[in-house]
Amino acid sequence: MPSRRQARTQGEYQDFTMTARLREIPYNYTSFSDREIVLRLLGEKAWEVLRELRLERVTGRSARMLYEVLGDIWVVSRNPYLQDDLQDNPGRRAALIEAMHHRLDEIEKRRLQHLAEAGADIEAKAQQAARAQKVTFLLERGRDAVDAFGAGFAEVATLRRLALKKLCRSTRKDNIQFDGLARVSHVTDATDWRVEYPFVVIHPDGEDETAAVVRDCIELGLTIIPRGGGTGYTGGAIPLTRLSAVINTEKLDRLGEVEPSWLPGVARQVATIRCGAGVVTKRVMEAAEAAGHVFAVDPTSADASCIGGNVAMNAGGKKAVLWGTALDNLVSWRMVDATGHFIEVTRLEHNLGKIHDARVTRFQIQRYRRDGSTPQGEPELLEIPGSRFRKAGLGKDVTDKFLSGLPGIQKEGCDGIVTSARFILHKMPASIRTVCLEFFGQVHDSVPAIVEIKHYLDARPDGVAAGEGGPRAVMLAGLEHMDERYLKAVGYATKAKRQMGGASRPKMVLIGDIVGDDDAAVAAAASQVVRIANARGGEGFIAVSAETRRKFWLDRARTAAIAKHTNAFKINEDVVIPLARLGDYSDGIERINIELSIANKLALLDALDEYLLGELPLTQHGEALPAPELLGDRREAARELLARVRARWQYLLEHLDLPVAQASADAVPGLAAVTHAGLTVFSLLQDHSVRASWKDEVRAELQQLFDGLVFHRILEGCYAIHQRVLKARVFVALHMHAGDGNVHTNIPVNSDNYDMLRQANAAVARIMRLAKSLDGVISGEHGIGITKLEYLDPHEIEAFRGYKQKCDPQGRFNAGKLLAGGDLRNAYTPSFSLLGAESLIMEQSETGSIADSIKDCLRCGKCKPVCATHVPRANLLYSPRNKILATSLLIEAFLYEEQTRRGISLAHFDEFGDVADHCTVCHKCADPCPVDIDFGDVSIAMRNVLRKQGKKKFNPGTAASMLFLNATNPNTIKIARTVMIEWGYRAQRLAYRAAKMLGLAQRQTLRPPASTGRPRLQAQVVHFINKPMPGKLPKRTARALLELEDRHIVPIIRDPAKVTEDSDAVFYFPGCGSERLFSQVGLATQAMLYAIGVQCVLPPGYLCCGYPQTAAGEEEEGRRITTDNRVLFHRVANTLNYLDIKTVIVSCGTCMDQLQKYEFDKIFPGCRLLDIHEYLLEQGVKLDGVAGVRYLYHDPCHTPMKTYQPLKVVNQLMGSKVKLNERCCGESGTLALTRPDISTQVRFRKEEEMRKGVAAIRAEGADGGFAGDVKILTSCPSCLQGLARYNDDAGTDADYIVVEIARHMLGPDWMADYVAKANRGGIERVLL
Repeated sequence: MPSRRQARTQGEYQDFTMTARLREIPYNYTSFSDREIVLRLLGEKAWEVLRELRLERVTGRSARMLYEVLGDIWVVSRNPYLQDDLQDNPGRRAALIEAMHHRLDEIEKRRLQHLAEAGADIEAKAQQAARAQKVTFLLERGRDAVDAFGAGFAEVATLRRLALKKLCRSTRKDNIQFDGLARVSHVTDATDWRVEYPFVVIHPDGEDETAAVVRDCIELGLTIIPRGGGTGYTGGAIPLTRLSAVINTEKLDRLGEVEPSWLPGVARQVATIRCGAGVVTKRVMEAAEAAGHVFAVDPTSADASCIGGNVAMNAGGKKAVLWGTALDNLVSWRMVDATGHFIEVTRLEHNLGKIHDARVTRFQIQRYRRDGSTPQGEPELLEIPGSRFRKAGLGKDVTDKFLSGLPGIQKEGCDGIVTSARFILHKMPASIRTVCLEFFGQVHDSVPAIVEIKHYLDARPDGVAAGEGGPRAVMLAGLEHMDERYLKAVGYATKAKRQMGGASRPKMVLIGDIVGDDDAAVAAAASQVVRIANARGGEGFIAVSAETRRKFWLDRARTAAIAKHTNAFKINEDVVIPLARLGDYSDGIERINIELSIANKLALLDALDEYLLGELPLTQHGEALPAPELLGDRREAARELLARVRARWQYLLEHLDLPVAQASADAVPGLAAVTHAGLTVFSLLQDHSVRASWKDEVRAELQQLFDGLVFHRILEGCYAIHQRVLKARVFVALHMHAGDGNVHTNIPVNSDNYDMLRQANAAVARIMRLAKSLDGVISGEHGIGITKLEYLDPHEIEAFRGYKQKCDPQGRFNAGKLLAGGDLRNAYTPSFSLLGAESLIMEQSETGSIADSIKDCLRCGKCKPVCATHVPRANLLYSPRNKILATSLLIEAFLYEEQTRRGISLAHFDEFGDVADHCTVCHKCADPCPVDIDFGDVSIAMRNVLRKQGKKKFNPGTAASMLFLNATNPNTIKIARTVMIEWGYRAQRLAYRAAKMLGLAQRQTLRPPASTGRPRLQAQVVHFINKPMPGKLPKRTARALLELEDRHIVPIIRDPAKVTEDSDAVFYFPGCGSERLFSQVGLATQAMLYAIGVQCVLPPGYLCCGYPQTAAGEEEEGRRITTDNRVLFHRVANTLNYLDIKTVIVSCGTCMDQLQKYEFDKIFPGCRLLDIHEYLLEQGVKLDGVAGVRYLYHDPCHTPMKTYQPLKVVNQLMGSKVKLNERCCGESGTLALTRPDISTQVRFRKEEEMRKGVAAIRAEGADGGFAGDVKILTSCPSCLQGLARYNDDAGTDADYIVVEIARHMLGPDWMADYVAKANRGGIERVLL
C-alpha cells in the first residue's frame, strides 16, 4: 500500500499523464501542482469538477481566468512582502480584488452565453445545463475564496493590533516581529518544506520573559512553535497553521561557567555546564574544551543549532558512540508547559554514561507557580527502565516520542518550550589519533570494516568486553562514514597514491577518533585499525597533530553540499541500523541505486528515440540537399541501436536476482559469468563487471553513425537530451555516524520534477521498509516532524498522542504536529526552476543573476556564527541564511508584480535595499558555506540593481563619503577634510558628550533597537553620536606634509645614508584611509621603510583603489577608477624602469582586496602584493616587548595579511603575547555613516568581546592583576576609527600596528623627525 507521500505524487503523476499539463496556474514558483493549489484554496470536490470540465473544454478561457484568480491568491498567500504591501495600500488591494471579481464575472457571462447558445436542442440544453451547474459550483467556491482573501487583511490588521498590545506587556516591542524578513526566516528549516507562514515571530529577551509570552500567545489563540537555530531536517519547527506564533530562543544565550557539581544520587562531583536554550552548540563545545572537558552533544549542525533544539530533538553526533546523545548527558532542564508555567526536570542517580545501560532511570519533575520560582505542589517522581529509551542493540533511537511521559526531551516542541538545560561534561583522554581510511573496493566488502573496528576497540586488551567492568585503555570517540557520492559532493581530495581500478576517488571513507590516556596504546590501536582497513583493500592514514586532525575532519562538515545540483533541496532521512546489518543495508541501498540508474538510462533511450523520430537538425553550406538523402539509413540504424541497448538494459533491470549462470549471454559476458560463478546479476552490476553504459553503448555508436560536420547538430541534440534526463536521475547518498549505526540517507530532488519526486518518494518507502526489516528504526537523531510521520506504525505514535491529549489538549504548542494529518500532504517548496515567461524578465535584469547566485543555499546556518549582522541580543537577525530567504521572496514579488497592471510596489525596493544594507561586505560567510555562496558579493549586486533602476535612496552619509573618497584635487581634499574630519568630528564628539550626559546614547548601546526598515531621523542622529569619533588626528594629509600633492610627480623616498645598489625598492599604495584620514598610518609606513633602508615609490597624487565605490554599488565608477589606476601604474613602471620593484606594499585590507585585481605582476614583472606588517616581519623588524602595556589584536574583516597568519605576524612584531579580539568593529568602511543604526547593533557584540578581552588581561599577573594600559591594535584604517570609538566604554586605546612600532623604535616624535628628514633631501621627485 503506498504511503501518503507516494499517493500524493502518484496522484499528480496520473493527472500529468492524463492532461499532459500540471501547471496552468500562473505565478506558481513552488512544487505544488494545480491540483494541490485547488485542493488548498477551493477543496477536493472543486478539483474533481475541474477535472471533468477540463476533459470536455473547448477553448479553456474560463479555466484560465479561474486559474488567474487562484494564481493571485496563491502567490500572495505565500509571500509576506506582497501581503504587507497590500495590507498597507488599500488602493492596490482593492484593485487586485476587483480584478479577481472581474474575471469571475467574465466566467459567469460565458456560462450564461453558453446556456443561451444551446438553443432548443433538448440534449444539448441538458448538457449545457449540467456544465453550467458545475461552473456555478466553481464560481461559488471561487467567490468564497476571494471574499476570504479580502477579509483576511482586516482580520490580520485587527489581530496584529491586539497582539502587539498584549505582547508588549511581556516583552519589548522590538522583540515582536510581523515583518516579511522575520516571517520568511521562520517559515521553514533546513528542509525548505513550507506549509504556513507564522503570524508573528517573538524573541524574548530572557528565560523569565518566555513564560509570560507563552501565556499571552495562549490568550490570543495562537499556537506556539518553539524555534532555535532552524537547522532541523524533518520540519519539526515548521508552522502548520496560519495563527501561529514562533518563539525564537536565540536571545536565551546565557552560557554558564564549567563548574564541578554534586548531582542527586551521584557519589562524586561532576563537571557540568548550564546553557540557555539559545546557546549555539559550538559555543558550548568551545567552552568545555577551554576548561579541559568535552561536550558530547555534537551534531553536524553544531555551528548553528541551539541547545533547546538539541534537547527537544534528543540530538547527537559523532561523539554519541562514546557518550550518547542529549538525553544521556542531561542533568536537568527547564521548560514552559502548555499552561504557561515553568517545569524543571532533574535526573536522579545519573549513571554518567549511556542511559540505556542503566537498569532504572529516575527523574524528578517540579512544577512552579506563575513567578517561575515558587514550587507548585510536591515534585513528581518518574521511573523508567533504561531499556525503554532505545530499541535494543541500537546506539540511537528517537522514534518513541512518548518516553514514558518524560516532558520536553524528544518531544519536538509539542508539549512546551525548553528554556535552559544543564549537561554533564566528560574528560577527553590525553592522547588522540585521527584515522582516515579510504576504501576503493566494493561497498559490501568494505562496510564490514566498520563492525570490525568497533568490535576491536570495544574489547578490553585482555579480550574482556568493555561493559564488564573498568575503563577501556583505548576508545572510539567517533567514526564517520561518507560514500562515493558524498565524497564527490564535498570535493574530497584522495590521500592514497594507490587507487584501485583507476578510480580517482574512494568508494567509501571512514574518519575516526581513537582516544586513550596511554599514547603508546592509542598509537598501536590506530595502527591496528589501519591494518583492518588494509585487509579489506583500504588505505589508512593517521593524524597526530591537532592541525592535521582538524584537516581530516573538514570534509565531514561540508556534507550538506550533496544537494547543490538540485538547488539545495533533498529528502533527508536518518535511520539507525544494527552494526552487524550495515553491510546488508548498504547492499539494499546499492540495489535501489542500480535500479534507479537503469530506469533513468531507459528514460534516456525513450527520449532519444522520440528525438530521432522528429525532424533532425543538419548543418549544410551552399546548396541544401533533402534531409532523407543526407541521412540515408542513419535514422533507422540509430533507432535499431537504441532498441538493442534498451532490450539489454531492460533485461538487466528485470533480472537482478538471476544467478549469473542462467543469465543471457547478450547481457552478461561469458568471462564475467565464469569469474562470478554463484553470484547474481546484481553482484556484477554492483562491482561494475557488467555495466549499462551510455558512453560506451550509445554515445560512441551514435558518434560513429553521425560522423561529420553535417550531423554535428544531431549529436549536440543527443547530448542535450542526455544532460536533461541525467538531471532528473534519482540517487541515494549515504553518510553515517558509523560507530552507532546512524545512517543519513539523502536523496537530492528537483522539486519541480514530479516524476523525480515520485521516484524519490517510492525510494524513501523502500528505504524505510529496508531499515525496519533489518531491525532498525527510522530516525536516530533528526526526529519525526512532518517528513517521517507517515512511516511510523500506529502503535509507535499512539502513546505520544495520548500524552499530548493529556498535557496539551488545545494544541497550544505545535498544533497538528505528530498528529494525524501532520505530514507532507500540505507542504510545498519554492523553486525558481519553474519560471516560464518570468525567465525572460529575469534575463533582462540583474535579478536573474542574483537569484542564480543564491539558489543553492542549504539553509544550514553555518554562516550565522561568522556574520556581523547576526547578533540576536542586539535585535540584529540578518544572517546570510535569512537574507537569502528574504531576497528570494522579493525577487518573486518583483516577477509577479511586473506581470500585473498594478506595477511594482516601491516598498519592495526599500525592502530590497534594507536587506542589501544589512551587510558589511566582509565575505566571511563564504568560507563556512558548503556551496560557496558569498553574500557580500550578492549584497553588492543588489545595491547595483537598485542604483541602475533609480530606486536607491539618497543617503547623505554615502554622498559625503563618496565625495571625500572620489576627490583627487588637493584643494578639494583639504576643504573636505577640514569640514568633515576636523569640524565634523569635533561636533560629533561634543554631541556624544551631551547625549551621554542626558542618557540618550546608553539607551541605544545597551539594548539596541531593531533596524528593519529605516529609523526616524531623530533616532539616526542619536545612533550617529552614541560612540565618539577619534580625535587628535594629524592636521594635514601625509602628502601635504611632504609636499607631494602634484599628480605629475612620482615620489621616491629613501634615506641616502642607508640606500645602496642592493637595497629593496617597493611601490607603496597608501589608499584613502592611510593617506587622507589617518595620515599617521601612511607616514609610519614610510618612516619604517625609510629607517630600514628601503626605497619607497609612491603613486602620483591622491588615488583611491576603487573598492569603496564597488562595495557601495557604484560598479561602473569602481571599474573606472581601477582601469585608470592600472593605466597610470603602467606609466609609472615605464618611467621607473631602472628600479627593480619586486614588492607592492599596502597598509589597508580593502586596498589589498582591490589591488589583487590589478594584475601587478604585469605592471612590475615578478612582483608580489604584501601588507606592510608582513614586509617588516620579513625584514626582521620586531620589538623586544613593551613594558607597562598589554595588547589585543583586532583582525579586520578585510585582513591585509594574506601571506602569513595575521596573529602570528602581530605576536612576532610586538615581541610579546598578543591576544586576538574577535567580531566586527561596526565601522565597516562607511557603514557607520550610512546606516549608524546597523552599526550600533554590530558594535554591541564587539563591545562585549572587548570588555571580555580587557578583563582577561586585567586578571593576568600577580598582585591582583595587570594595572597598566591595554591597547587594541589593528591593520585597517576604517577599523582604527571604529575601535577608537570604544576607548571610553572598553577602557582601551586603539592604534595601528605600524604606528605603535614606529613610536617605540623611532621615538615619541617619530612623525616630525621623519617629515623633517624626508624633506631634507630624502625625496626624489620624478616627472611622470
